[in-house]
Amino acid sequence: MEIMWVALGAGFGAVCRYEITVLGKRVSPVLPYATLLINVVGALLAGFLTGMQVQGSLALLLLTGVCGGFTTFSTFSTDTFVLIRNKRYLVAGLYWCGTVILGIAAVVLGLWLGTLV
Repeated sequence: MEIMWVALGAGFGAVCRYEITVLGKRVSPVLPYATLLINVVGALLAGFLTGMQVQGSLALLLLTGVCGGFTTFSTFSTDTFVLIRNKRYLVAGLYWCGTVILGIAAVVLGLWLGTLV
């Protein structure tokens, strides 16, 4: 049963990520704004759920499943590499630093908000 909760959440998270990515590529086909947004929102949600101390099946569904299926380190890494390959060094650096800094800040904010619930 535990695997079903993870699979259900991961499928939902991946579909949400896909839809946001498609929309993001329409808005900005060159810059990876969608991946940045996805990872920061995912970090906020993970922090919030952790702050709420979600456990058991709900944690498997939401934290492991949804957040795991939604966020994407591999796309973040690939986007950074593509920007570097295309000699967009400043944009690559800003994207990399921005993702890391905003992601950590989002987790901290999420943790705090989760403790208020």
